Amino acid sequence: SAARLARELEVSQRTVYRDVEALSTAGVPVYAEKGPGGGIALLESYRTTLTGLTTEESRALFMLNIPAPLAQLGVSQELKTALLKLSAALPASQRADEERTRQRFHLDAVGWSQSPEPAPYLQLVQQALWNDRRLKLFYRTFFGTLIERVGEPLGLVAKASVWYLVYTEAEVRRVVRVADLLQVEVLPETFSRPPEFNLVAFWQAWCAEVAAQPRFTARVRVAPQLVSDLPRYFGEAVRAQMEQAVPDDRGWIELALPFEHFFAARERILGFGRALEVLEPLPLRESVADFAAQIMALYQDKQES
Repeated sequence: SAARLARELEVSQRTVYRDVEALSTAGVPVYAEKGPGGGIALLESYRTTLTGLTTEESRALFMLNIPAPLAQLGVSQELKTALLKLSAALPASQRADEERTRQRFHLDAVGWSQSPEPAPYLQLVQQALWNDRRLKLFYRTFFGTLIERVGEPLGLVAKASVWYLVYTEAEVRRVVRVADLLQVEVLPETFSRPPEFNLVAFWQAWCAEVAAQPRFTARVRVAPQLVSDLPRYFGEAVRAQMEQAVPDDRGWIELALPFEHFFAARERILGFGRALEVLEPLPLRESVADFAAQIMALYQDKQES
């Protein structure tokens, strides 16, 4: 029906009727039937020029949904419409698999405790990127330092629903999380993209470099009830240490655990409660003890009052 088409395409019914008339004028065999059970339909034998997709390829097409990062870019409706057009161009025998496939597969790229980060300047950055316009960026580092840079945007990358901007400043290529941007100004001047730049190759090399960087390490004692869960929190790399560790008479073992930085270590360790004790470095041990004491004092005050 026109009402259903209007809802699906997010337009008015007047627009649906106008477009149906335009399609008919252009030679597309679309027609309308009035009354109960009527609506707008396309002649069953009509096909567009898309051919050659195998059954497996069409099933792969039907598995696609609208990823959250693309919705943040504001192109979800365009992608939805494109998928509808591709689906309509397939033979009826392959389109019959659509609902069957969609009821069996769903791709969800967001973790349990993760949601897409708010990135209010994402679409502004996207426009500058598309038009090769320089940007003035303001953001803070993890330690609170305010950074102001003028850069040339080279690409946007969504990694696990988190957007990153790749840009060049004074011939140095940098990466910043779009959610960390406090302010963005699109400058009037344009720039010429380096012809040799390959976004996928750069991103893969940058990720490899980040993964290879030294991480913050803490020496800890782990209670036996937590040991079996450690690979889930720290990856399989910790399993080799676990196999070599010698438990004490209470079953506790000593390990060197990797963290992104000092503050991430403190946050994660506090979450393990009394099942994990920091041995070194001493500043981390004292910081964890201080936070634990503050928490105890808070709850004791609540009970006394």
